[in-house]
Amino acid sequence: MKIYTKSGDKGTTSLVYGQRVAKHDSRVEAYGTCDEANSLIGLAVSYIEEEAAEELKKILEACQKIQTTIFHVGAELATPIGKEVKWKLTEADIEWLETLIDEWSEQLPPLTNFILPGGSRAGATLHLARTVIRRAERRAVLIEEVNPMVLSYLNRLSDFLFVAARYVNHLLQKQEPTLHQ
Repeated sequence: MKIYTKSGDKGTTSLVYGQRVAKHDSRVEAYGTCDEANSLIGLAVSYIEEEAAEELKKILEACQKIQTTIFHVGAELATPIGKEVKWKLTEADIEWLETLIDEWSEQLPPLTNFILPGGSRAGATLHLARTVIRRAERRAVLIEEVNPMVLSYLNRLSDFLFVAARYVNHLLQKQEPTLHQ
């Protein structure tokens, strides 16, 4: 099977079930932005793997699970209104993120200043993924009808990525840059 189809050469692409839309369609913008974030999470995973620290294993596993769930978000966003979504998000997906956020936050020093993205390569990359997820969320709210679970998941995922970046930096004993006033 060839990777190229040439069907998008004139600025359109297919949603799930084959409906053609412009590549600037809000659904395409939203799921494309999720794809960007997914790639950044993959980059962060590669940095975490390089560290080979046992305490980072849980972060690694969480990030890999999230990468699959972002595909589910993309499926939701790429499915036209009124059609069945093949991979549905569940409340359990959001609750799992909240559990990790709470668990890891308890182990972090309290925030007393605004922090700047940085620290370790993995931490900085997770911060970058967080900002891309925020953009995906802004794109998703522009869709005429979107599953509210998608919006909740993206919102919680950006919170998770913020905490995960801090947690990675904490475990690697990398200083978090702070805002100088």
